[in-house]
Amino acid sequence: MDQVVVDIGTRDSRRVVVGGVVALFFGLSGLAGAVIAFRDGEPVGGSVALVIGLVLTAIPVLVLVSWKKVSRPRLLVLEVPGVRWDDPQGTPWAVPWHELSAVSVSRTRERVTSLATLLLRKTMVRLDLFPADPNAFRARHPGMAHLARPDGRYRVPLGDAARLVPVLDRAATRYAPRLYRGVQDEGFTVGLT
Repeated sequence: MDQVVVDIGTRDSRRVVVGGVVALFFGLSGLAGAVIAFRDGEPVGGSVALVIGLVLTAIPVLVLVSWKKVSRPRLLVLEVPGVRWDDPQGTPWAVPWHELSAVSVSRTRERVTSLATLLLRKTMVRLDLFPADPNAFRARHPGMAHLARPDGRYRVPLGDAARLVPVLDRAATRYAPRLYRGVQDEGFTVGLT
């Protein structure tokens, strides 16, 4: 079938693995530093390094404990019939295009406040769905209640994913040209979450 599939699960799993490996490296370095400091008779430095090492080493342990949830398959699919969220172990949903009055891609960019934010600038991306009949939509799609916003739209957060903007733009233009409002740039913010 003709469709555009955005694999959110694999991307998130990859990021968690990289974060866990980096935390493990620094955690083990902290623990090694603690051993060296204690051996050299520096109990304060050893204690600080021990605490930091234990905290950072706990992160990969949390990754292992939550791996099943983190690595579950999650797909956003845009296709001829509509848009759907495939999440076999979560809350899947599907919305036909005819139930919507509009669709847009929204993004918020992190304000450049330092060299770090210049080099690693985050762009939070969302797919916004505007129901044609909000009350009927709410009744037909109770599993999407967590995505509802006070202004009536349903916002599907896709995280820090600037590379998805052109993919979603092309897909929405292709499958919902009459509904698509384009990419909505919501400006800048500090401390994106």
